[in-house]
Amino acid sequence: MDKVGGGDRLGALLDTMNALKNLGLNVVKANVYLDSSGKHNKFAITNASTGRKVDDPEMLEAIRLTIINNLLQYHPESSSQLAMGVAFGVEPPKQQVDVDIATHVNVSDDGPDRSLLYVETVDRPGLLVDLVKIITDINVAVESGEFDTEGLLAKAKFHVNYKGQALIRPLQQVVANSLRYFLRRPSTEEASF
Repeated sequence: MDKVGGGDRLGALLDTMNALKNLGLNVVKANVYLDSSGKHNKFAITNASTGRKVDDPEMLEAIRLTIINNLLQYHPESSSQLAMGVAFGVEPPKQQVDVDIATHVNVSDDGPDRSLLYVETVDRPGLLVDLVKIITDINVAVESGEFDTEGLLAKAKFHVNYKGQALIRPLQQVVANSLRYFLRRPSTEEASF
């Protein structure tokens, strides 16, 4: 289920639902509620061709970017709450992108057949696809995942396994080190100037 907050104007829900439909998705349930932080739209979506939940990382990233682009296009007031509002919005966020947001990677056992991988890092377009690619490139299977953003911070949880078993400690370290290496902040050596 994807949770989306948007502007409080007539048609806000329709704009988002149409954007999701254009991706080949069905909105099977929508819940709209208002609280002290604003209006919220919560959607349950499935793949229109299969009727099944969406689990393809590239499609999940396309959904996320479509919703963000939809918010920026139809609800420019939302740009102050989005990291992408810096480049594409009418009003940049008050909290600027902090390149010093620390990356945290933790792998722990979650039963005999799988491990829990938790990643916290700076959000950016394509992050989810890149995370899954790194994990699967070292022959670790991704069973399921959750991805959430809090401002400029991305949080991802994955249930992973290696050949149907939880990751042994050395493999947990390889996964963590690979992700930390990939997610590190780029640096320029002084000698390169």
